[in-house]
Amino acid sequence: MKWEEFVKKVDNLAVIDTEILLAGVSNQVPVKVQISRWKNSKKLIQLKRGFYLLSQPYRKTAVNELFTASLLKKPSYISMEKALEYHNLIPEGVPVYTSVTTKRPEKLVTEIGAFDYRHIKNSLFWGYDSININKQTAFIATPEKALLDFFYLKGEKKSTGYLNEMRLQNLEKVDIDKLLKCAERFKSPGILHVARAIAKYIDLYKKEEKTL
Repeated sequence: MKWEEFVKKVDNLAVIDTEILLAGVSNQVPVKVQISRWKNSKKLIQLKRGFYLLSQPYRKTAVNELFTASLLKKPSYISMEKALEYHNLIPEGVPVYTSVTTKRPEKLVTEIGAFDYRHIKNSLFWGYDSININKQTAFIATPEKALLDFFYLKGEKKSTGYLNEMRLQNLEKVDIDKLLKCAERFKSPGILHVARAIAKYIDLYKKEEKTL
């Protein structure tokens, strides 16, 4: 396959998944050899084995990091700090795209960003929504699940002081009833304690907002 033919075939893709690209191709070896050569010549940028981007001169479709995070490891969804940032629950931008997955944990540092995949057991893989960004689908935790995933996987102490240090904001976006029901599904006394602490913190936040 010539480079021009390859570009025409993939220039509508934000990320090139070679498993999908080569599906149905009886002899994949020549194409894989070419892909390796194009990577070495910097025409392709490798994100991880089997996943590539066209380099900037050839790229027509913008790459979205949230979509890329959901694509590089399946199943997974964005959670923890990055989801809190997405929902505008914390004021700072977070450089690492942290996801949870039922597969093995993995850290990837790529040209478009750092992706950290944290393992979570199958029974806790829920509480996320799909979002569409420029026709690219990503999966991201709800505000309630992002908070609970954060404390579950970080194992941080649960105190009002620590919640203050997180500089949580826009807490009207967090549904307290939903938060407590989600916490019950963890079947963990510690997470239920966290959820109740967060619920109290949100109540205080709302009271303070009313007095302003």
